[in-house]
Amino acid sequence: MMINHPFRIGLFGIGLDTYWPQFDGLEQRLTSYLAQVENKLKTHGAEVLNVGLVDNAEKAFDAGHDLKKGDVDVIFLYVTTYALSSTVLPVVRRAKVPVIILNLAPSEAIDYTGFNQLNDRTKMTGEWLAYCSACPVPEIANVFKRSGIQFQQITGVLNDAETWKEIGEWVEAAKVAHIMNHNTLGLMGNYYSGMLDIYSDITLQCSVFGSHIEIIEPDELTALREELSEDEIKAKIEEFKSVFEIDSSCEAYELNRAAKTAVALDKLVARYHLGSMAYYHKGTGNANGDTISSIILGNSLLTAKGIPVAGEYEVKNAQAMKIMDSFGAGGSFTEYYAMDFKDDIVLMGHDGPGHLAIAEGKIKVKPLQVYHGKVGSGLSVEMSVKHGAVTLLSVVENNGKIFFLIAEGESVAGPILEIGNTNSRYRFPIGARKFVEDWNTQGQHTIAQ
Repeated sequence: MMINHPFRIGLFGIGLDTYWPQFDGLEQRLTSYLAQVENKLKTHGAEVLNVGLVDNAEKAFDAGHDLKKGDVDVIFLYVTTYALSSTVLPVVRRAKVPVIILNLAPSEAIDYTGFNQLNDRTKMTGEWLAYCSACPVPEIANVFKRSGIQFQQITGVLNDAETWKEIGEWVEAAKVAHIMNHNTLGLMGNYYSGMLDIYSDITLQCSVFGSHIEIIEPDELTALREELSEDEIKAKIEEFKSVFEIDSSCEAYELNRAAKTAVALDKLVARYHLGSMAYYHKGTGNANGDTISSIILGNSLLTAKGIPVAGEYEVKNAQAMKIMDSFGAGGSFTEYYAMDFKDDIVLMGHDGPGHLAIAEGKIKVKPLQVYHGKVGSGLSVEMSVKHGAVTLLSVVENNGKIFFLIAEGESVAGPILEIGNTNSRYRFPIGARKFVEDWNTQGQHTIAQ
């Protein structure tokens, strides 16, 4: 996937120009706080467009144009002191990107003793105004809500670690949205017939996520397999051996088939600049059948390299996997396999690609004589998700809209079904029965783990 447009944060502070001649040094002090926020935001690997301290309507219009021209992905509005909401609305209205209000005091509390000993009410008022960030936030929130502008808030202290942890999380979320906005999702083949829940509105996916979707014929991958050199195939087999734990029952013929498809997949990804893919094709008894039945190892390698692949042409799951991977959290296709009422866990897994980064140990490669419910046979992967905390994410379509379905649980040790598929044991705080019923109520089948 190629992104030629950098992730960029827009930043501005607010104030009231009437204050500056009244309170000596206040403007400079607030500008220095804004510079601190800019420098800290840059540590999160983003470009920052700081349009300064906006303190009147004219500057607000200019800042709005500058942020729009600057192509920012998100705006952080640092409320440094009281400001008129009329100097805020023109800035964010024009940019039309998510807004996060930073309601940050310069320290945990005012030094009341020192403050009251100033013996100069002008200086006292100027000192108070430097701590007045909370004051205009209700006014700003009122105007945003009446204007249909969605916003989030972070309330805290300027140099507090907990505050910056929360800011960092919002930066990461905005980065992921940026990645999805520029992602090319490849769709190769066709839907698995009869699985009505999988069928997606591709236009809706593009509209919500901003992705480009490339429709690809399996014949193209098959053709690429016929153009490979022996050196390319041998190098891929060596990569398999270094990455996977290959069962001794895997035949050299099958490894060679899988390597050819894996090299062809690399070339397909490069050709279309793919950042993710969903696929399925029956390919009964022909060259495409040979390609698709040998695709799992190559797709597992792609998934590990930040190009997640979902089987069964599951567009929504490919999107969820890309989101998870963009957070650096992995992301592998899963669904219910069974319930263990004795241990109060849910067994979850899927056939097809696994994600190396979230596997408990090396991924095992095993031969399968039958791909259950599908055509053909070949090599498959078996893995469990690392033991510890896990997040489950589904991208759900309903009534012409998309929403996220999320759960948190724990991957726990114990016996799994050693059938050559991904398979894990999950425990949930609310118990297996309640989790399954709550999740099912939302009408979602496939999940990214």
